Amino acid sequence: MYKEPIFLKPVFKDRIWGGTNLRDQFGYEIPTETTGECWGISAHPHGPNEISNGPLKGMTLDQAWHKHRELFAGQEGDDFPLLVKILDAKTNLSVQVHPDDSYARDVEGEPFGKTECWYVIDCESGAELVYGHHACSKLQFEQMVSENRWDELLRKVSIKPGDFLYVPNGTIHAIGAGTIILETQQSSDVTYRVYDYDRRDEEGNTRELHLGKSIEVAMIPHLDADFDSVLSVNEDLRIKKLIKETYFTVYHWNLSGSVSKVENPSYQLVSVLDGEGELRMKQGASPFKKGDHFIVPSSVKSFSLKGDARFIVSHPTQQLS
Repeated sequence: MYKEPIFLKPVFKDRIWGGTNLRDQFGYEIPTETTGECWGISAHPHGPNEISNGPLKGMTLDQAWHKHRELFAGQEGDDFPLLVKILDAKTNLSVQVHPDDSYARDVEGEPFGKTECWYVIDCESGAELVYGHHACSKLQFEQMVSENRWDELLRKVSIKPGDFLYVPNGTIHAIGAGTIILETQQSSDVTYRVYDYDRRDEEGNTRELHLGKSIEVAMIPHLDADFDSVLSVNEDLRIKKLIKETYFTVYHWNLSGSVSKVENPSYQLVSVLDGEGELRMKQGASPFKKGDHFIVPSSVKSFSLKGDARFIVSHPTQQLS
């Protein structure tokens, strides 16, 4: 079985707020001039990736998950747990909120709610995100929404490249214009729109809002989650653990040279943000470059790295605790 990384073909999504940075900065062949999302590591039915190398070439990630669970340390569950995206927000995303697992199962019939986190790859000067709100109670939240007091309600934070934000389910949030973000999340596509700036599509229609469900699942009042980053060094590889929480653990890797051994106790999801290099195993080397997404399966117990590159790496927390 696999003794090499599992490389994946990205899936792209056209969005009303999307642009061309996925092509201009990452070299992807995007389908439209309003391409908002690259699903880089996905087994979700709305956009599963095709495997592009090795014995399972041509199979989708969800098929590999069901047929070759040994590549994923035998992790249980009907559904691959995580989804990794790159988002290009040319304009503001809608203000939205996501449910927890139990609400998603009971109301939507979906296996997962959606907790996510964001690493800011790049953004324009002065870029902002919506992160939380200022309402003290559900009654006040509903009143401010009904009166369209969005500037008072929504909490905005300034961002810069390299920032990291944790967005647990129930958090009112929105990615702002001029921002490119890598998002690590539960494998869920359940989103409730709270506000969409009264935008209209090409046919003049506004997009659907989900105010009732939004108010049911929103965290009121908003509370920032506490988490600490931890830095470690392995030869020429600097590893910053950005967060460890219930569903995922996420790292930023900075490679400047080589590292002779990186342990792989289970399986890891890797997205190359910048640079290039190669991942070496006993059986040979696999080159990588900016924009690549791959999984190091549990059949690869350790590997070495050489190059100059930056990565976001993640894994399900319960597998590598």
